[in-house]
Amino acid sequence: MTPTRLLPILLVLFVAAVPAAGQRAPAPATPPARLSAPESEPSVLTQPDVDSRSAAYYDFTLGRFYEELYDFSGKADYATQAIASYKKAYEKDPRSDVIGERLAETYAKSQRIRDAVLEAQGILKSDPDNLPARRILARIYVRTLGDTDTASAPRETVTRALEQYREIVRLDPDDLESSMWLARLYRLHGETEKGEAALREVLSRQPDQEDAIRQLAQLYMEDSRPADAIALLEPLATRGARAEWWVLLGEAQARARDFTASEKSCRRGLTLEVENLPARRCLAQALLVEEKFEPALEQYKRLAELEPGQPEYYLRQALIYRRLNQLDKAEESLLRAKNGAPGSLEVIYNEALTYSAQGRFEDAIRVLSDAIAETKVSKSLPDSQSALAILYEQLGMLYRDVEKFPAAIETFKELRALGLDHEKRARELLIDTYRMSRQLEPALEESRSALADYPTDVSFVLSHAMLLVEKNEADQGIALLRKLLHGTPEDGEILLGIAQVYDRSRRYPEAEQAVHEAEKFLTAQGGGGMTAFVLGAIYERQKKFDLAEEQFKKLLAENPRNAAVLNYYGYMLADRGVRLDEAVSMLERALASDPYNGAYLDSLGWAYGQQNHLRDAENYLRKAIARNPQDPTIREHMGEVYFRMGHPRQAAAEWDKALEFWKHALPSDYEPDKVAAIEKKLESVKHSLAQQSPAEPKQ
Repeated sequence: MTPTRLLPILLVLFVAAVPAAGQRAPAPATPPARLSAPESEPSVLTQPDVDSRSAAYYDFTLGRFYEELYDFSGKADYATQAIASYKKAYEKDPRSDVIGERLAETYAKSQRIRDAVLEAQGILKSDPDNLPARRILARIYVRTLGDTDTASAPRETVTRALEQYREIVRLDPDDLESSMWLARLYRLHGETEKGEAALREVLSRQPDQEDAIRQLAQLYMEDSRPADAIALLEPLATRGARAEWWVLLGEAQARARDFTASEKSCRRGLTLEVENLPARRCLAQALLVEEKFEPALEQYKRLAELEPGQPEYYLRQALIYRRLNQLDKAEESLLRAKNGAPGSLEVIYNEALTYSAQGRFEDAIRVLSDAIAETKVSKSLPDSQSALAILYEQLGMLYRDVEKFPAAIETFKELRALGLDHEKRARELLIDTYRMSRQLEPALEESRSALADYPTDVSFVLSHAMLLVEKNEADQGIALLRKLLHGTPEDGEILLGIAQVYDRSRRYPEAEQAVHEAEKFLTAQGGGGMTAFVLGAIYERQKKFDLAEEQFKKLLAENPRNAAVLNYYGYMLADRGVRLDEAVSMLERALASDPYNGAYLDSLGWAYGQQNHLRDAENYLRKAIARNPQDPTIREHMGEVYFRMGHPRQAAAEWDKALEFWKHALPSDYEPDKVAAIEKKLESVKHSLAQQSPAEPKQ
């Protein structure tokens, strides 16, 4: 150790020694003191009027001196002397968190944890109520946990630490610091109620104990009780002028899905402390969820300036740029995120999304495929199976989105091959993909196999019932679903599934009745939005447009940004050619929420076509076809727009494709009226083309 580094320590020792001139320093070769010193051991202090804390400070300072010497030289004797001094200090001030931490740290760095544990356990064997022994043992266990806020802490070590802190609190109920540790460990152990009880006990003694309030608020949020956290934090935030409480309140409000309130609270915290990073992160997240993209982008840019090494901020910027359709900037931000977090699954996923948004589907597929290949051979990933599962699912979904169904099916089979943890999800995806690709028999075969293994799984029973509709066996599917009804709150989801089966069977009165039965369960659970949407769709298919509008208006009053409702409602108006400006406004808002959704692109393109804004219509319909090339409705719309633009040959080509795709539609999707209308238009345009003069230039 350099003289300049030793000087501050020696000065501290000198100052500590001056008030107690009669004190004598321990000899350099002092043997390690036991946790419970023998009565015959002479005290280091010779002045009886020096209180124990002053004595503890002297021993602690001496321990720090020897610890520094050990750090510099690596000599075991210095570690021994540091431990001996810390033990003496801890006996004199056993509640000192700092002394306990240094003692545990010195045991750890000198690789003597096992010795310390055995020594403490030996003392407790003969004296179970020995508080110093329990405290040092507890501190050692906590020291080995590292970050005590992580759920990945070794359970066995948490259990051992819990045992010690329970005894410490029993033996010394006034030790609030140990009560706080007990609460933390209960949370790590998944014993939320006991953790809450420990914190409430602390607050009953010290109502303003901030760490206890902080812990209790976090416990409420982890336990999905944000309302309790808000009630706890609001008085503290409003009466104080500290950013921390406003930030915690904002986080609780975000957990409660009240992002408007969260934005206000986090902004208040940032006003109080302009460079408070948690406040700025909280504000940025609230703005992003509220789809206030420009202000959110401003916050993430500032965060990237304050913490330039954090790839997360560039990732969020990329997401915002993609939503704003500024795809070049999204790509630039992703490159910076990738440089900071090479191999990050989230970066890879967003890179694929950006390529897909640019229409570079092959590049998106390549990114995900390369990531899968690298993950398969990587030895550095601790959980490569989970990483592979995420990548396989995203790649399969991408294949499915661009209607490369054989590739999607093979990818989901690879997902299934990963093992039981991923087998159920893979089966769900396979059944859905077979259905989407109109492969009814393979879908039914996969569905029967899944039902044999999961006979009471609602999702598998519902998907099987939907497939039976295609075989004109809807009653069998409904019977399977009704077997799952037990008069419990879960019945709402099942009844809604029954309504959907009736709907696909075009048995609309029975579908309506099932929705109303489901409402009795789901409304009480906050699921009224699901029933309103399904009911609105059932009304629309019966051409009960006024009733459908009532449901959709109700949903938009609750959430004006509900993209699915905006799209359905807007398309319902546009397809009938009514209130077209209103329809376009709704569809533009839906597309702003999901800019690359093929169905939304088609809806807006068709609405523009109905307004006779044909260039805009063509642009959006082309994008829709790029994402859903085999959709007969999109092809019909494209043909109609070409016809109105005066391009009958292109119109005929699109209508031919529409009819071809209708031939492969599932029975429940097939709409004979639409097919007949296309056939009539196609016959007319082909007849017109045949009448053209041979000299007339072809289009």
